[in-house]
Amino acid sequence: MTTVEATETEIPREVWRLAWLIACGAFATGLDTSVVHVALRTIQLEYDVTLAAAQWVSTSYLIALAVSLPVCGWLGDRLGTGRLWLGALAAFTVASGLCAAAPSLELLVAARVLQGLAAGLLVPAGQTILGRAVGPGRLGRVMSRLGMAVALAPALGPVLGGLLLDDLGWRWLFLVNLPIGAVVLLAARRLLPTPPGSAGTPLDGVGLAALSIGLPCTVYGLTALGAGGFHPVPILVIGLAALALYVVRSRFRPEPLLDLGLLRIPAFRAAGATMAVAGVLIFGSTLLYPLYFQLARHEDVLTTGLLTFALGLGTALTLPRAGRLVDRYGGGRVALAGGLLDLAVSIELVSVGVDQPILVIQLLLLLQGAGTALLAVPLTVAAYAAVPPHRLADAAVQVNIVNRIGGALGAAIFVVVIDRDLAAGPAVALRHAFAWQLGAAALSVVGALLLTRVQRAGPPRAG
Repeated sequence: MTTVEATETEIPREVWRLAWLIACGAFATGLDTSVVHVALRTIQLEYDVTLAAAQWVSTSYLIALAVSLPVCGWLGDRLGTGRLWLGALAAFTVASGLCAAAPSLELLVAARVLQGLAAGLLVPAGQTILGRAVGPGRLGRVMSRLGMAVALAPALGPVLGGLLLDDLGWRWLFLVNLPIGAVVLLAARRLLPTPPGSAGTPLDGVGLAALSIGLPCTVYGLTALGAGGFHPVPILVIGLAALALYVVRSRFRPEPLLDLGLLRIPAFRAAGATMAVAGVLIFGSTLLYPLYFQLARHEDVLTTGLLTFALGLGTALTLPRAGRLVDRYGGGRVALAGGLLDLAVSIELVSVGVDQPILVIQLLLLLQGAGTALLAVPLTVAAYAAVPPHRLADAAVQVNIVNRIGGALGAAIFVVVIDRDLAAGPAVALRHAFAWQLGAAALSVVGALLLTRVQRAGPPRAG
């Protein structure tokens, strides 16, 4: 390599500093996705509510994150991506303080919604900033180093949650974000480029309202139906009607918030649908296992966090290798391997039961974490590869939305099942919840098989 070539490919130190700054923001939002899971039982007891009600502390965050994603591109153009990232981080930090100060479950859920809305803007805005600063020829090297740090956030969440709960109480799960946010904001004033935005295209306010109403109402309606009764039916009808309104409206707008025309691409449709099921497994299981350790094995919060670490560790260790496997074998085949691994773990838990040696449980968690990585990475790659480059941003938003909504449904359904059947004993309730996990894993296998078939057929891209 010549000196000129080395200079062109060398990554400047200031770019690395910016990359780590963006990673800190992504790490904080990823940590908050899982850190609360180990505290769900504690929050339930403190507020004297049902477990099904307490789970909205986790579910509301995921739904809000999904709701804010469609408007991120518009806000980035209007405000400037750097300013949007700063504003989102500041809002996330303030919302963390509101979560810590919440005197009731209702106000805690409301603060979690604000936190999720900010997180939904923070992550894609940071990715855009990083992509522009690094350039396509060097982005792979930067992301490969930062990916492990970001991937460790969900793994460390339960451990950190257990440590804070054991010594300080659940409110410190949110208070810890305040000094982190303040330090990152101070560093960003020096490192982050903040060019002004432009007028851009008008915002589709009606479309945004339809999505903002449709997504949470549909998730709430579906999960509340599982708890029994017909009171959530009107809310479910409102949610489905709002989503239908958006689908019809988007067909007649030249630049909709979400271009649903991408669903006409077979590979994107198959990968996206399976990504929703993967969300059930990824986010649902991270909430399910802490409850398993606390309810079925009667572990304290610190031990629960430490025992749950194997799930995230399996994911973090497998993520760097998943991309290379996709390049070699194709997204469908690798996703199929991940789905089968998750399916095998779920079959073991349902058939043998939850009362197994702790080392066996740890091995199962490690294997499911690996299966999660082998499922999520190939589906993401397959979805992005199926669309033309100029539609990649819209594809990324849609994939993230269905993944988060699937996660919200999974987390809510698993907890509702446990709460409904807990009177029969924790072992029975947990086995029923793992049966739902088994069903989701089976659906992921079906989706991966469909994706493999579509990829072999070589579907044409949409224009």
